[in-house]
Amino acid sequence: MKRITMIVAMKQEAAPLIEQLGLTETSDISPILPCKTFAGQYKNLSINLVINGSDPLLGVENVGTQPATLAAHEALRNFAPDLVINAGTCGAFAEKGSKIGDVYIGERIRFFDRRIPLGGNYEAYGHGNYRCESAIELAEQLGLPTSTVCTGNSLDMSPTDEAILREEEIVNKEMEAAAIAWIASHYKTPLVAIKSVTDLMDSEHSTADEFAANLALASKNLQEEVLRLLDLLALQSDTAAA
Repeated sequence: MKRITMIVAMKQEAAPLIEQLGLTETSDISPILPCKTFAGQYKNLSINLVINGSDPLLGVENVGTQPATLAAHEALRNFAPDLVINAGTCGAFAEKGSKIGDVYIGERIRFFDRRIPLGGNYEAYGHGNYRCESAIELAEQLGLPTSTVCTGNSLDMSPTDEAILREEEIVNKEMEAAAIAWIASHYKTPLVAIKSVTDLMDSEHSTADEFAANLALASKNLQEEVLRLLDLLALQSDTAAA
């Protein structure tokens, strides 16, 4: 049976998936950590889903690279998956053809706000550059567009950040994928980042307002495409076992 681990930042993003897949909460990760884990079986796939959890003092969802790194490390250490799926929401540019609710698969993942101009390889280290070869093939089979997924720790963006993001042909701006990709690279585990657009970065509306208004739609579209992805993985697993 193929082992799939899904890492999702926010409970609002994960809820449709947990319900549709019939996953139940487990206690596989230390209770001193904020991460929440869920498990179940979908067709011939063994599924573990990890969310970052919430901040115990402020009560908000743990978003950004720090909780994503923790969740990814615990997930890969505990579950030893054959594949990691980072499912979540993102921003995109309307001028590059993106619309609210569009779903992309990342063919490349990088940071956009880690600028380390110390010479040598520090600049490249700061950017990160994680190619997702298996994701490209899956996107082709699903008929989904691919993008460069760019990770940073701010919901808004500085002029410098915006200039970097605009360098990419099709870009999804979010807050976790590159951190997860970094951990997955150490475990030599393939990663698929699948992202649904909640906000348009060149819109006249604020990112926060668009995110709040479109989170439900984006999460619904994300759930539908993740299920299609799991169906494809289940079919591939059956074919390989035959």
